[in-house]
Amino acid sequence: MDIRETHFRLLSRLLPDDRPHDLVVRQGQFHLVLMGAERVVCLPRTPAAAARLPRREAGLRALAGLGLGFRTPEPLARGGGHSADEPPFLVLDRIPGEPLEPAALQDARVADAVVAQYADLLSALERAGANPTARAALSRPPRDRWRRFADGVRAELFVLMSDGGRRRAGRELVTLDGVPHLARAVVHGDLGAENVLWRWERGLPLLSGVLDWDDVELGDPAEDLAALDASYGRGFLERVLALGGRTEDGLTARVAAIRGTFALQQALQAVRDGDEEELAGGLSGYR
Repeated sequence: MDIRETHFRLLSRLLPDDRPHDLVVRQGQFHLVLMGAERVVCLPRTPAAAARLPRREAGLRALAGLGLGFRTPEPLARGGGHSADEPPFLVLDRIPGEPLEPAALQDARVADAVVAQYADLLSALERAGANPTARAALSRPPRDRWRRFADGVRAELFVLMSDGGRRRAGRELVTLDGVPHLARAVVHGDLGAENVLWRWERGLPLLSGVLDWDDVELGDPAEDLAALDASYGRGFLERVLALGGRTEDGLTARVAAIRGTFALQQALQAVRDGDEEELAGGLSGYR
């Protein structure tokens, strides 16, 4: 049954100015998002995602006070989970704008504007990493994060892979051995093009906000740069790095190593959450 029909009463209460049957439904890695005119309702796809809702809300509240220069979703209400008729939910305000269509970057003026705004966005996240509010509110990855990740992939995912898939994964995991522990920037964790919203003025896109902060933490800016590389390609990434003055040794190697594990990261989280759909997507190249 359609999610809008299943939770008609709940949606009517949470979004009183919208007709539930008219809501746009988008599926993310962890939530179903039902989009009203002014608000959105996030419904976790698994019990594990539901258990993370308080942390997600706390992260969004911390972000709101950092002065990042762009909008992040504001939590308006959290609740539910007491019966099958009312699942856990998080209500957020809706940020206007849409993801940028890749074809738009074929216009040189548009590409220049987008590169400059991504450079500003990433600089704002790195500055925010020194903010006492962020450092008090956001978690840090463990120092041996990548070793734990590699151990988890070998223990939990190798059994689900073909021989060729295990060899491929092994090569990707080896590149993480040289990735250092860093916790200097606010890291979105999934800064792909689908999570960055733009509005158009006078023929140029203006960054209006960033969605989906489920994985926000203090970490290595290379993680968000890797998502940018995956969305727009190496040439675009190099322009952002140059404009932002990012010339540190080893940065591009870290970006490449982290990007190479995106599918494995998806699959490992999915197997732990019991999300068969996300697991199948993450392992599609390893079976």
